[in-house]
Amino acid sequence: MILDKKVAFYTLGCKLNFSETSTIARGFVNEGFQKVAFEEVADIYVINTCSVTDNADKRFKSIVKNALKKNEEAFLIAVGCYAQLKPEELAAVDGVDLVLGATEKFNVTSYLNDLSKNDLGEIHSCEIVDADFYVGSYSIGDRTRAFLKVQDGCDYKCTYCTIPLARGISRSDTLPNVIQNAKEISSKGIKEIVLTGVNIGDYGKGEFGNKKHEHTFLELVKELDKVAGIDRLRISSIEPNLLRDETIDFVSTSNSFVPHFHIPLQSGSDVLLKKMKRRYLTNTYTNRVQKIKEVMPNACIGVDVIVGFPGETDELFLETYTYLNDLDISYLHVFTYSERPNTEAVEFEGVVPKKTRAKRSKMLRGLSAKKRRAFYESQLGTTCTVLFESENKEGYIHGFTENYIKVKTPWNPDLVNTLHSITLTKIDEDGLVRFNFEQEEVLSN
Repeated sequence: MILDKKVAFYTLGCKLNFSETSTIARGFVNEGFQKVAFEEVADIYVINTCSVTDNADKRFKSIVKNALKKNEEAFLIAVGCYAQLKPEELAAVDGVDLVLGATEKFNVTSYLNDLSKNDLGEIHSCEIVDADFYVGSYSIGDRTRAFLKVQDGCDYKCTYCTIPLARGISRSDTLPNVIQNAKEISSKGIKEIVLTGVNIGDYGKGEFGNKKHEHTFLELVKELDKVAGIDRLRISSIEPNLLRDETIDFVSTSNSFVPHFHIPLQSGSDVLLKKMKRRYLTNTYTNRVQKIKEVMPNACIGVDVIVGFPGETDELFLETYTYLNDLDISYLHVFTYSERPNTEAVEFEGVVPKKTRAKRSKMLRGLSAKKRRAFYESQLGTTCTVLFESENKEGYIHGFTENYIKVKTPWNPDLVNTLHSITLTKIDEDGLVRFNFEQEEVLSN
């Protein structure tokens, strides 16, 4: 094995990618490599790719260029979703030496017997049906929170999505392994764990490499709640049809789970939800929001929504806008539809012009800002708990409350990675919330 070499990592895309990059990086360190920041000179650069949007595809080339500027002889490796879907495209990018598909990315160090630059990137890809085994991952990139992967792949067939093609069938980590990873994270002094996966509400499926399973998402949540030393557990994103009443009720009374849900909607039009082959209609989504607010009135609810899907007329877009405007939610993540090869939707009629997509995206982003402001205002005067982050941003330290309100106070390094009881007092000019300390003792350090 090549020793005393420096390796750097860059992650595109989702929390799941971040958890996997962190796991791949630990593999390098265990083999004797020195991990450095991507901005530094390294012998090897590993780029974990995403294929969800056009932007992620295009950014890859600029990241490669930036790496080669630091060291033109560096060995460049591409892994991740884009590497699985379009390995030939990535291998053809000037400077890329190795492309690893879904089954090979966790074995990357075994491909490093020779770090000589290649004229064309070497590809080790697979048929996605072979991606039927599970590799557990978690990220510990910053001191305050970790992303814990509990599930991978997806059995859904949404007409716009390439993720099943890039990540394979739905499969889960074993419950003992998830708990062990959570305990490892806890032992490092990290205060918050964010559960992540492709479709985490499907947790349990594929525990044994087939569709049989012993555990459910609710059982996972209940077991994680017992892990000592974790102050906060956050559910990152869960499909509305898989978010059960029992889970919502448990979160509302749990030790560690916080009142924050991120629930993909994608469209507020039942016509479009059917075209997307989503597994619910708006009445189910409305019911989930109402149930959460019934048992956790101060809960934060985030929403994913796609604009510009084929067949989205002005009337159907306004149906989505009105639906979201009337819904008791806290913020939106707005995605502009982009055509993806090998998806059903790419063949659909009613293509929405790019300018119209951009206009609709801007409208929903404006609605998101309004929703977030209204949610923050509704919480002024309440007492909650803040976990402070580790970065000094222009003389301020930031943090998040359990229900995901972003707060700020003048920089104080003693506050980093500590929990405090606070009362929210006012919204600052930059949209963040100011507060008073409720009590001076530190709740956790």
